Amino acid sequence: MEPELFEELMMTGLVGALVLFMAFIVWDLAKKSKAGRFGTMILFLALGLGVLGFLIKTLVIAGLEGV
Repeated sequence: MEPELFEELMMTGLVGALVLFMAFIVWDLAKKSKAGRFGTMILFLALGLGVLGFLIKTLVIAGLEGV
């Protein structure tokens, strides 16, 4: 396996695992702080915007590289 392919797969996989772990942390924080439905939605919206930014960056880079 080429090192570049391995790095790309590991980055995608590990960032995905990090996002899932952050989602668990946000859910646990919302539950322990009794944030309610609206507060939980706001917390996950903030996390979702970060994930969306990462995905958009990946798509823009892929588009510029002509993949």
